[in-house]
Amino acid sequence: MDKSSALEYINQMFPTEASLSGVEPLMQKIHNEIRRVDAGILAAVRQQSSSGTKAKEDLAAATSAVEELMSKIREIKTKAEQSETMVQEICRDIKKLDFAKKHITTTITALHRLTMLVSAVEQLQVMASKRQYKEAAAQLEAVNQLCSHFEAYRDNPKITELREKFKNIKQILKSHVFSDFSSLGTGKEKEETNLLQQLSDACFVVDALEPSVREELVNNFCSRELTSYEQIFEGAELAKLDKTERRYAWIKRRIRTNEEIWKIFPPSWHVPYRLCIQFCKKTRKQLEDILDNLKEKPDVATLLLALQRTLEFEDELAEKFGGGARGKESGNGIEEFGREDSNSQNVSDIRKKYEKKLAVHQGPENDEKNGIKDMSVPGAGFNFRGIVSSCFEPHLTVYIELEEKTLMENLEKLVQEETWDIDEGSQSNVLSSSMQLFLIIKRSLKRCSALTKNQTLLNLFKVFQRVLKAYATKLFARLPKGGTGFVAAATGMDGQIKTSDKDEKVICYIVNSAEYCHKTSGELAESVQKIIDSQLVDGVDMSEVQDEFSAVITKALVTLVHGLETKFDSEMAAMTRVPWGTLESVGDQSEYVNGINMILTTSIPVFGRLLSPLYFQFFLDKLASSLGPRFYANIFKCKQISETGAQQMLLDTQAVKTILLDIPSLGRQTSGAASYSKFVSREMSKAEALLKVILSPVDSVADTYRALLPEGTPMEFQRILELKGFKKADQQSILDDFNKHGPGITQPSVSSPSATPVVSSTPPAPTVTSPSTVGLMASREDVLTRAAALGRGAATTGFKRFLALTEAAKDRKDGPFRKLFNP
Repeated sequence: MDKSSALEYINQMFPTEASLSGVEPLMQKIHNEIRRVDAGILAAVRQQSSSGTKAKEDLAAATSAVEELMSKIREIKTKAEQSETMVQEICRDIKKLDFAKKHITTTITALHRLTMLVSAVEQLQVMASKRQYKEAAAQLEAVNQLCSHFEAYRDNPKITELREKFKNIKQILKSHVFSDFSSLGTGKEKEETNLLQQLSDACFVVDALEPSVREELVNNFCSRELTSYEQIFEGAELAKLDKTERRYAWIKRRIRTNEEIWKIFPPSWHVPYRLCIQFCKKTRKQLEDILDNLKEKPDVATLLLALQRTLEFEDELAEKFGGGARGKESGNGIEEFGREDSNSQNVSDIRKKYEKKLAVHQGPENDEKNGIKDMSVPGAGFNFRGIVSSCFEPHLTVYIELEEKTLMENLEKLVQEETWDIDEGSQSNVLSSSMQLFLIIKRSLKRCSALTKNQTLLNLFKVFQRVLKAYATKLFARLPKGGTGFVAAATGMDGQIKTSDKDEKVICYIVNSAEYCHKTSGELAESVQKIIDSQLVDGVDMSEVQDEFSAVITKALVTLVHGLETKFDSEMAAMTRVPWGTLESVGDQSEYVNGINMILTTSIPVFGRLLSPLYFQFFLDKLASSLGPRFYANIFKCKQISETGAQQMLLDTQAVKTILLDIPSLGRQTSGAASYSKFVSREMSKAEALLKVILSPVDSVADTYRALLPEGTPMEFQRILELKGFKKADQQSILDDFNKHGPGITQPSVSSPSATPVVSSTPPAPTVTSPSTVGLMASREDVLTRAAALGRGAATTGFKRFLALTEAAKDRKDGPFRKLFNP
């Protein structure tokens, strides 16, 4: 403890003078503790001294024990070496005898096998000369095994001589076997009854020889069998495309005729299988030459019939040699698009379509169609599909041209026969031509996928793209033309669009049909991607076609809005013809408002029933963006508006706003109407604000305009002054004051009452009509309060009635006027 700590400790122990009486007992206690600690230290030092001596004694004893152990180990090692030497002396003679015995045994075994090899070679030579194939096959196996034991003695002259002799014998056997098999198929097997048995035994010899011998024999046999085929079908008579089916009938008849004879071949040789492969390769070469040497384009019916017969033949071969038939694969993805097609279409459609043109007399060869059914080679994995039919691929352009021509003709026919109407009660509201077109495309796809899944299918898919684009053009052309107004300015259309009730239904049907085509064309692309060759999948894309139908949908909906806008032309003109400057009282809503209401109540329910919610919402957005600004601009077209006229027009504006807000419920599609209602409220509020500016007193019109229409222009303000009936001289002083002060109050929008008020740096002109407006304008609410007065002091019965209606509407929870007061 340092000094400060000791002092603190003493002060803690003896805080007062009275406590000093305990010093002596404390000192006695400390002395006792010191003596106890000293005794403990002394005992520990003594114990440590005795422990060090004992440790040295233990270390010396351990060292002595280790030296004694090392001495015993050296002694044991010496005795082990002596024992090993003694054992080697004892076993020296036994080891020599063991090696001698092993060499003698090996020599005896080798001599015995050599004797067997010599004997077997001599016997094999005799069997080869007598053509005893069955015995020779077994003997060949034995000699092969014996020869394998003498691989290490190849340099021995006797062994070399025997191997050369054995090689010559195998060559003799090979020549005999090939000579005997050359008579197979010449008719000798019928004259010599034992020839087939002899050839069957010869197959065992071939298996015992090198694998190359079997390969050579089978190839020679297949080539010899197909020699007559080449001679027959290379002639001028049968070397034609329309004789393709007879080629396959020939090979099936050949296999069926020689079925019993060819049983001499072991199943592991796959002779019918190998024969069919060579037949297909030769057939492909000949068909390629025929197609390449055609002087003009091949007849489509002939070409497709030859291709179909080839595919049927390949399917039969694949079913027996390589798996299931093509028919099980061709339509896997096709059924996934389109909604109506109960007729199962397959490759037989082509045959029925074109055989009438060919007038083919098939004769009795049709009965041979199943002649290849008995060929079954388990484990053979060659892919027969496409081995012959792929040669038709470069020449199928004429087929694609025919399909395109047929599809285009069907498209024209469907459009001509289209009634542009839907039966009552129909659930789809889609034109029949759209569904029928995809049914025709579906059948065409099935026909082509049954023929090929390569480049030709991709070419046909491109035809589908052109046909669907043509149909989109047809739908586009059916839409009414012309137009004026806001939509026309955005779309570039000229003239007015006058649409009847029937035209509006047709436009809705076109929208639904284009939507159906957009969706189904995507499904068509997915189906083609599933069945086409994997290397061509990237080329299958319907995005351009879908863009075409999307453009049709957009144009149709814009046309629908434009047609409705055209109907409003007469009502907008009627609005400007009302004598707003001389109106004496405010009454019910004007006739042009009733006309707008009649137009909407007639058309909107039809649109809501026929259009999907998505496109009805799109229609609403376009309609709101058209009618709101148009109504606002139409107010400026009026000549002069008095205070009473402005009050009546404000009442009409409220009524139009209510009518527009009721459109979603009128169409029975209220989902997603919130954004529409917000947009309508914002646009119509501009018209209300404009009328409130017109109603404001002369001395506060500029302040009211800046407060309610902060985005307004001086030109609009000048037009407002003209509507209020100001003369040119009076206008100029107000305009100069307006331009001098600029916009004194700004806000994001009229519909945001929570916006922060901005006070003009220049005090507005004093007024005499209301004491509350004298001096500086304290806030935006002052301006709005004065504007809401709508010309304070007006005592007309009509205006009082309007105020009573609006006040009553505030207290109601339902009704058309309630929406006017919702925040």
